[in-house]
Amino acid sequence: MNNNLKILVNGLIKENPTFVLMLGMCPTLGTTSSAINGMSMGLATTFVLICSNLVISLIKNLVPDKVRIPAYIVVIAAFVTMVEMLMQAYVPALYASLGLFIPLIVVNCIVLGRAESFAAKNGAIPSIFDGLGIGLGFTVALTLLGSIRELLGTGKIFDFAIYPENCGMLLFVLAPGAFIALGFLIALVNKLRKS
Repeated sequence: MNNNLKILVNGLIKENPTFVLMLGMCPTLGTTSSAINGMSMGLATTFVLICSNLVISLIKNLVPDKVRIPAYIVVIAAFVTMVEMLMQAYVPALYASLGLFIPLIVVNCIVLGRAESFAAKNGAIPSIFDGLGIGLGFTVALTLLGSIRELLGTGKIFDFAIYPENCGMLLFVLAPGAFIALGFLIALVNKLRKS
């Protein structure tokens, strides 16, 4: 298998940030009240991961060790600002729904962790694939969690009614439902990985 493809699959399965590494739990629990919110947060983070990994892999030899982390944060913050402004301009309802979680991508441990552990040690192309793999893994996890919570809480997925809304369990739209659904998903993923 091609090395770049291995890197991509690694982020989806072996090093899935949510189900395996358990990183980025704040946006995972906070934004997944619906499938569209989870998917949107995942895609925004994916964009930041790909772009920041690329730039950091290109400037890694230019940045002194003493200012490495602050320099990486500035790069990440630039891409988060771009995402935030684009969302605010073109999808204001979604931007309002995700709220504070968009600017918090700057300090998301997934993004800075990949910058430090992968992009700072590898070339541009592998770093792009790493950002894409980790980002897609995060997006899949958030979309799945959001879909389950939305289905159990409101009877809908992506706002398409599956069963009557009055049959839904409000618990799954609220914060405790996020913990419960995530716990079961992590248990399921661990069971599948061991078999």
